[in-house]
Amino acid sequence: MQSIQATSYPIHFNENGYEALNFHLKENKYSNLFIIVDSNTNEFCLPTFLPLLETDLTIEIVEFEAGEHNKNIETCVQIWNVLTELGADRKTLIINLGGGVVTDLGGFVASTFKRGIDFIHIPTTLLAMVDASVGGKNGVDLGNLKNQIGVINTPKMVLIDTQYLEKLPQNEMRSGLAEMLKHGLIYDKMYWEQFLDLKLIDFADFDSLIYRSVEIKNEIVTQDPSEKNIRKSLNFGHTLGHAIESYFLENENKTTLLHGEAIAIGMILESYISMSKKLIDQDDYLQIKSSLKSIYDDVIFEENDIEPILELLIHDKKNEYGNIQFALIEGIGKIKINQSVENELILAAFEDYKSS
Repeated sequence: MQSIQATSYPIHFNENGYEALNFHLKENKYSNLFIIVDSNTNEFCLPTFLPLLETDLTIEIVEFEAGEHNKNIETCVQIWNVLTELGADRKTLIINLGGGVVTDLGGFVASTFKRGIDFIHIPTTLLAMVDASVGGKNGVDLGNLKNQIGVINTPKMVLIDTQYLEKLPQNEMRSGLAEMLKHGLIYDKMYWEQFLDLKLIDFADFDSLIYRSVEIKNEIVTQDPSEKNIRKSLNFGHTLGHAIESYFLENENKTTLLHGEAIAIGMILESYISMSKKLIDQDDYLQIKSSLKSIYDDVIFEENDIEPILELLIHDKKNEYGNIQFALIEGIGKIKINQSVENELILAAFEDYKSS
């Protein structure tokens, strides 16, 4: 597949990516190479990746325990200390090999170590391929609050190799699929319609669907790298979805939700709000709701869950001057940003979700 050119870096696919990576290593005089992995990618992905590297550089592997709960500043401090102890300098290259937690955290570590060193993302989950690794956002959670600390800083390249998906659990595949569905809902109605019946999808050609999803995100980010305008459209489903994800992450009585599972709920809720504001009609809403509910299991919300979720909205990064800002769909394939939503409407959306 042809590489995609982002604003200041290329996105390569499959075998072309390793050619580009090895050429980059040859052309740049790096002092050493650090590969950041989590415990999963160290076991399942690193053995595939290392033989494809062509370099005489000293390679150090830095591993941290997998899981969203480790995407925090404490893990960053541990990695910064390891980098220092093992002689990383301004000419060190970091490769982040892993899912969204690894690319988010690893990009932040690289962007802040010695005021910034080069890094490359190699996403190994569907979510990271179509979302987390593309666009230059790097950061960590603050307690249970998602992505509160971070920077926008681009890698030298992103290398997407879909062979890593062969070992990915089905629930992780569904998690990544949520972001692909979002890209259709906010930007490309024909793309959304390809997912209406998953039984008809030719998964032998799934690479082309991944490619289109990356293309959509890159087209949006290229127009608005610093999220002042149209890039906010990528937050559809995330205002409520992130609050739900955070609440389930901190509540020991709840089963932690994967990112895409929470975002799928957020998209249903925010589609209901879009319908209530007459931005989409009821048929579109019912199509979205039934499609997402056919893929993702229903999540039970008790009466005492909703108020804490609403309180978490206060910390959403899109809020301005104390007002909660939503990105809502205006017809499938279109978006309307900077929308204020009353609590009563949010409560009605939860009631509708729970009722069917």
